[in-house]
Amino acid sequence: MDAKRATEPTRIRVQIQGDSALVRMRMAHEMESGQRKNAAGKLVPAWHIDQVTVQLNGKPVLTADWGPGVSRNPYLQFTLKKAKAGDKLTVGWRDNKGALRSDDQLLV
Repeated sequence: MDAKRATEPTRIRVQIQGDSALVRMRMAHEMESGQRKNAAGKLVPAWHIDQVTVQLNGKPVLTADWGPGVSRNPYLQFTLKKAKAGDKLTVGWRDNKGALRSDDQLLV
Protein backbone atom coordinates (compact mmCIF):
# COMPACT_ATOMS: atom_id res chain seq x y z
CA MET A 1 0.00 0.00 0.00
CA ASP A 2 1.49 3.35 -1.04
CA ALA A 3 0.73 5.55 1.97
CA LYS A 4 2.07 8.49 3.86
CA ARG A 5 3.09 7.53 7.39
CA ALA A 6 1.42 9.48 10.20
CA THR A 7 3.97 11.31 12.32
CA GLU A 8 2.62 11.57 15.87
CA PRO A 9 3.08 8.35 17.87
CA THR A 10 0.32 6.46 19.63
CA ARG A 11 0.57 7.06 23.37
CA ILE A 12 0.52 3.67 25.09
CA ARG A 13 0.34 3.01 28.85
CA VAL A 14 0.46 -0.51 30.28
CA GLN A 15 -0.10 -1.67 33.86
CA ILE A 16 0.78 -5.27 34.69
CA GLN A 17 -1.86 -6.74 37.01
CA GLY A 18 -0.92 -10.29 38.03
CA ASP A 19 -1.03 -12.45 34.88
CA SER A 20 -2.72 -9.78 32.76
CA ALA A 21 -2.09 -6.19 31.67
CA LEU A 22 -4.36 -3.17 31.45
CA VAL A 23 -3.58 -1.34 28.20
CA ARG A 24 -4.60 2.27 27.55
CA MET A 25 -3.81 4.09 24.33
CA ARG A 26 -4.58 7.34 22.57
CA MET A 27 -4.14 7.59 18.81
CA ALA A 28 -3.50 11.04 17.34
CA HIS A 29 -5.88 11.53 14.41
CA GLU A 30 -8.35 14.21 13.27
CA MET A 31 -11.15 11.71 12.57
CA GLU A 32 -13.37 13.71 10.19
CA SER A 33 -16.77 12.09 9.63
CA GLY A 34 -17.43 13.57 6.19
CA GLN A 35 -20.64 15.20 7.44
CA ARG A 36 -19.27 18.48 8.81
CA LYS A 37 -19.25 21.63 6.67
CA ASN A 38 -16.40 24.15 6.53
CA ALA A 39 -16.80 27.97 6.71
CA ALA A 40 -17.61 28.06 2.97
CA GLY A 41 -20.47 25.57 3.44
CA LYS A 42 -18.70 22.68 1.66
CA LEU A 43 -18.49 19.23 3.21
CA VAL A 44 -15.15 18.38 4.80
CA PRO A 45 -14.06 15.04 3.27
CA ALA A 46 -14.15 11.94 5.47
CA TRP A 47 -10.79 11.13 7.04
CA HIS A 48 -10.75 8.55 9.82
CA ILE A 49 -9.00 5.47 11.14
CA ASP A 50 -10.70 2.43 9.65
CA GLN A 51 -8.60 -0.42 11.10
CA VAL A 52 -6.73 -0.92 14.37
CA THR A 53 -4.58 -3.97 15.14
CA VAL A 54 -2.77 -4.99 18.32
CA GLN A 55 -0.17 -7.74 18.56
CA LEU A 56 1.53 -9.25 21.60
CA ASN A 57 4.95 -10.71 20.76
CA GLY A 58 3.98 -10.78 17.07
CA LYS A 59 0.67 -12.61 17.59
CA PRO A 60 -2.62 -10.78 16.90
CA VAL A 61 -4.73 -10.14 20.01
CA LEU A 62 -7.15 -7.45 18.77
CA THR A 63 -8.49 -6.21 15.44
CA ALA A 64 -11.06 -3.42 15.22
CA ASP A 65 -12.83 -2.02 12.18
CA TRP A 66 -13.78 1.61 12.83
CA GLY A 67 -15.85 4.13 10.94
CA PRO A 68 -16.44 7.87 10.85
CA GLY A 69 -18.35 7.94 14.15
CA VAL A 70 -15.22 7.60 16.33
CA SER A 71 -14.07 10.81 18.06
CA ARG A 72 -10.91 12.81 17.34
CA ASN A 73 -7.75 11.34 18.94
CA PRO A 74 -9.51 8.08 19.86
CA TYR A 75 -8.86 6.39 23.20
CA LEU A 76 -8.87 2.60 23.51
CA GLN A 77 -8.60 0.52 26.70
CA PHE A 78 -8.53 -3.27 27.07
CA THR A 79 -7.08 -6.06 29.21
CA LEU A 80 -4.54 -8.56 27.86
CA LYS A 81 -4.51 -11.96 29.54
CA LYS A 82 -1.23 -13.82 30.04
CA ALA A 83 0.83 -10.67 29.53
CA LYS A 84 4.07 -10.23 31.46
CA ALA A 85 7.01 -7.88 31.80
CA GLY A 86 9.30 -8.07 28.77
CA ASP A 87 6.49 -8.80 26.29
CA LYS A 88 6.33 -6.59 23.19
CA LEU A 89 3.04 -4.87 22.35
CA THR A 90 2.62 -3.54 18.81
CA VAL A 91 -0.24 -1.20 17.93
CA GLY A 92 -0.98 -0.32 14.32
CA TRP A 93 -3.68 1.59 12.49
CA ARG A 94 -4.65 2.53 8.95
CA ASP A 95 -6.92 5.36 7.88
CA ASN A 96 -9.27 5.65 4.91
CA LYS A 97 -6.71 7.77 2.99
CA GLY A 98 -4.00 5.12 3.33
CA ALA A 99 -1.91 6.63 6.15
CA LEU A 100 -0.31 4.04 8.42
CA ARG A 101 1.01 4.16 11.96
CA SER A 102 2.70 1.44 14.02
CA ASP A 103 4.15 1.77 17.51
CA ASP A 104 5.80 -0.67 19.90
CA GLN A 105 5.84 -0.77 23.68
CA LEU A 106 7.73 -3.16 25.95
CA LEU A 107 5.73 -4.22 28.97
CA VAL A 108 7.45 -3.41 32.27
